[in-house]
Amino acid sequence: MVEQEISRRNFLKAGALLSGGLLISFTIPQVGGRLGKSIIPGIEGGFTPNAFLNIQPDNKITIILSHTEMGQGIWTTLPMLIAEELDADWKNITVEHAPAGKPWNHTTYGIQITGGSSTTWSEFDRYRKAGAAARILLTQAAANRWRVTPDKVKTANGLAILGDTKLSYGELATEAALLPEPKEIPLRAATDWKYVGKGKRRLDAPAKTNGSARFGMDMQLPGMLIAVVAHSPVFGGKVLSFNATRAKAVKGVKQVVQIPTGVAVLADNYWSANEGKKLLNIIWNEGEGANLNTASQMAAYKKLASTNGLPAQKQGDLTAGFAGAAKIIEAEYVFPYLAHAPMEPLNCTVKITGDSCEIWSGTQLPGVDRDNAARILGMKSENVTLNVPFLGGGFGRRATMASDFVSEAVQIAKASHQTVKMIWSREDDMKGGYYRPAYVHKLRIGTDADGMPVAWQHNIAGQSIMAGTPMAAGIKDGIDDSSVEGVKDSPYLKAVPAHYVGLHTTKEVVPVLWYRSVGNTHTGFVMETIIDELATNAGKDPLEYRRKLLKDSPRHLAALNLAAEKAGWGKKLPAGHYHGIAVHEAFKSYVAEVAEISLEGGKLKVHKVTCAIDLGLAVNPDGVRAQMESGIIFGLTMALYGELSIENGRLQQNNFYDYKIARMNEAPQIDVHIVDSKEEMGGAGEPCVPPLAPALCNAIFAATGKRIYDLPLMNHNFITA
Repeated sequence: MVEQEISRRNFLKAGALLSGGLLISFTIPQVGGRLGKSIIPGIEGGFTPNAFLNIQPDNKITIILSHTEMGQGIWTTLPMLIAEELDADWKNITVEHAPAGKPWNHTTYGIQITGGSSTTWSEFDRYRKAGAAARILLTQAAANRWRVTPDKVKTANGLAILGDTKLSYGELATEAALLPEPKEIPLRAATDWKYVGKGKRRLDAPAKTNGSARFGMDMQLPGMLIAVVAHSPVFGGKVLSFNATRAKAVKGVKQVVQIPTGVAVLADNYWSANEGKKLLNIIWNEGEGANLNTASQMAAYKKLASTNGLPAQKQGDLTAGFAGAAKIIEAEYVFPYLAHAPMEPLNCTVKITGDSCEIWSGTQLPGVDRDNAARILGMKSENVTLNVPFLGGGFGRRATMASDFVSEAVQIAKASHQTVKMIWSREDDMKGGYYRPAYVHKLRIGTDADGMPVAWQHNIAGQSIMAGTPMAAGIKDGIDDSSVEGVKDSPYLKAVPAHYVGLHTTKEVVPVLWYRSVGNTHTGFVMETIIDELATNAGKDPLEYRRKLLKDSPRHLAALNLAAEKAGWGKKLPAGHYHGIAVHEAFKSYVAEVAEISLEGGKLKVHKVTCAIDLGLAVNPDGVRAQMESGIIFGLTMALYGELSIENGRLQQNNFYDYKIARMNEAPQIDVHIVDSKEEMGGAGEPCVPPLAPALCNAIFAATGKRIYDLPLMNHNFITA
């Protein structure tokens, strides 16, 4: 595949020769940003090649995404940016995923990654510039053809226009490809936008509804075998021995190979491979992981959180603050491990041919996966091609720096000398995957006579998702920010004259990973339920109490006020209905949600969630609303059912029957509003998750007087109607 080392001029020529059309790649300076700026050592700064735009003579415009479409809608949103500046006809646009390669590295993170709710804001400038650069070249080509200056040529809907004469972009593509690179790339004023800021139907919807969309699981290659892997039932366990004889006797089983992570069975089909796997009779060395139990683990975390951890944030004299407090409130919160549980089970197809390898994997980290595969095979990275099909849900699971499931598939192909599609069942992933860490928070808060916080001691115990990975360099002074985000930077704490946020980073054999909304999944719950509790103790309305604390946080207030207004906060509700409210900032976006519930015959009914988001510019408002709806259902699942437990090192849950997700009959009415904002752009995929659980639990308190300090709600007998 073409890499950044190729000059742009030659690249354009190559594109013209290969496709008969115009192929554009270009560079712009990296974009600095808060998220991930320093988490990957050694690759910040410099220039990063970017997305491709291909125009064929038949006017087909192919936009190649540097990010992975996994349900979040970027298959549509990023093309809108190019189409806007290109002045393209929307009906001519098609989209493809980029393979692994440096030209598609993230503008801020420096690696090819889809995550952190960063796609739109990180690509906003360079995708528009890609379109604008193309339009300049096409305009110049038309001017040359008509022997006029470019300023005489107008463009509209994929056409260059001079008076009554028109040429399509396809007709101009080859000529445009050979023109010099434009020295300046001006962008259109917002007042001239016809796509950005307007709702667009998803370009991937037809393929995903008519069945033509290709996911990793759909891969089929001649002679390909299906592989499944027997993993240790205990985290960190190793194979001592196994017997392949009975497995090989199963009809369809072709090979049994040992790999570093277990024993793989290869067969003509999944059923045979899985049947063979059951007959391996593996003896495991379970190691220290066999001693892990949830109950003892949480007890240890609670003890840790009773003491001050390493300082993540501190201000003022805490001792004096508590001494002068009129009242002291203490609270302890417990959060379990959570599984990502994507709908499409993990899979990866690998074909090794001589000194090259081709991989098909629905991944959020194509470049990292390719490089890890190359290391396993002893090949140069350029000899490994990684193709990215659609993927059926990621939520962070398909982005491990170890490339766990991709590496495993490569190990199988290497050991067996076969082309393989490795499939993990959901049980495989549930019991042997990566997880949102378990956490304990312990708080001690002093309030003044008016009920406002004056001293705040807050300690957290839990695993780091960065420790032991290439991201460990992002840990500063012992603090993994992902464990304390949402607390250490909380606007509430800024209003408290004396406060201390401490972190105890624990070590376990359980693999942990970023999860949709990462640390905000637990910190957002703690902050928004304890604020509600403080408001109650102060005898104040929860909304008014928040407004007072957030008086210097206009974006929090904007989202909070809009959600409250649209939900009718404070107005009379139907008999037996109650409201709960929460607001939280994550990934540079500010989201407030109001949950309306009732308890009918003891069963919880979530009638409606009203959501307001300030994310700056909403490039595709329809996409933003869809993300809010998705995140609210994701948060509802987490609040109602999300829990993994461990006994003797063995994870107890298996699949959706005992690790439930919210069903359609449990889904509330969702009403989404977007704040009209000119502020910095934020993300949409993750910031909608954190406010749901606290808004829901605050509504439960309003209905019952019961505070919830640990999730999921099913453990409190709040079963949905």
